[in-house]
Amino acid sequence: MSKFFKRLLNDSSSSDEEERNMWFAAAIEFERENSQGTGSRDRSSRQYRYRDRVSGHSRLLNDYFIENPVYDETLFRRRFRLSRPLFLRILHTLQQHNDYFVQRRNAANIVGLSGEQKMTAALRMLAYDMSADSLDEYVRIGETTTIECVKRFCQGVVEIFGPEYLRSPNAADISRLLRKANQRGFPGMLGSLDCMHWAWKNCPVAYHGMYTGHVHRPTIVLEAVASYDLWIWHAFFGMPGSNNNINVLDASNLFANLKEGCGTSVNYTIMGNHYNMGYYLTDGIYPKWAIIVQSISHPQELAHEFFAKKHESYRKDVERAFGVLQAHFSIVRGPARFWHHEDLTFIMKACIILHNMIIEDERVDDNGLVAMTSGNDDYDSLGTDGPVEVSRGPISFDHFMATNRAIQDSNTHYALRRDIIAHLWMLHGQGVIE
Repeated sequence: MSKFFKRLLNDSSSSDEEERNMWFAAAIEFERENSQGTGSRDRSSRQYRYRDRVSGHSRLLNDYFIENPVYDETLFRRRFRLSRPLFLRILHTLQQHNDYFVQRRNAANIVGLSGEQKMTAALRMLAYDMSADSLDEYVRIGETTTIECVKRFCQGVVEIFGPEYLRSPNAADISRLLRKANQRGFPGMLGSLDCMHWAWKNCPVAYHGMYTGHVHRPTIVLEAVASYDLWIWHAFFGMPGSNNNINVLDASNLFANLKEGCGTSVNYTIMGNHYNMGYYLTDGIYPKWAIIVQSISHPQELAHEFFAKKHESYRKDVERAFGVLQAHFSIVRGPARFWHHEDLTFIMKACIILHNMIIEDERVDDNGLVAMTSGNDDYDSLGTDGPVEVSRGPISFDHFMATNRAIQDSNTHYALRRDIIAHLWMLHGQGVIE
């Protein structure tokens, strides 16, 4: 290190922060120009850029986070995909979980990036799928730092909010889902099930054959269950794109709790017949199981035609959820540019968690009022046929196999569909459902 640089580091008499940062930048540039490269890598290959991070932080605060910002709440919601209170809630939680999002000084006593800058860079990458260095001009953050912010942000969101926003529905949630399903004419319905493919642009060449399927390019499959309010209750991500929906269903843990006897029992009656397992609406590729209800491809009767119409309408809940997820976060709509499968898993799960957090933050009831899940639903109104918590004690192997056979029973599948068809047609005749 040169004598000039040592003398500058020891000099702390200047009180002007911006002037001192400029002196440090000049000293680093002077040191680079007068140092000789040693080893296999030339030390002069990387150029230091003084980005004035403090002014970037001040500009960001003035634009969005002060009491009277330049851009109001509507523009904040449009550009960040979530409300300002939700943004600050996530930021403060991340700062308590990981000090990476806390503004600090580096070894040269220069103020680093703020948490607002890092989270803004991560959200802009997720929302707009822009290149990493495109944020440099406004946020004052480098390309490699932006990529690191995205990875740390997604990992932090999954670790902190995953247990709450990626959980299976509990008894209260199932009560609300059953009440809405009963209003739609599908008693016992828990949601709709389908898969989505996410293209992997930078898939390693050695993996191309395994991840290339019917879309003729490497993809990764997301299996999801969505309800009427577009909340994603189940997300199984990571299967190679060469697998179809049946292979993904066999590998997923969608029915794991039900098989192990530690889930929530669903009891309902249709046309005098009692059932104790909820079901999901799917398309025709899925197997004929007792917890899967499919449409009729070529209905020949009026009742079958009416059932097919309603089924295909309500099955679109998961398709709508995929569309809203991709509209909120364009990174899962375009080809993935990250190299590692683990990074893509964190990104997809983080986007789903943020999607559910936005739905919870903006949920409205039938009257157009903001309605939180725990405050506006009368769970006792369902009577005695509501969900019942099942004991989480150990089960025998015979019980596990019996439950598995009950889930995959095709006779129950056809009987359940016949009862739903008759129930819908009866409601249609009474004028309850048009």
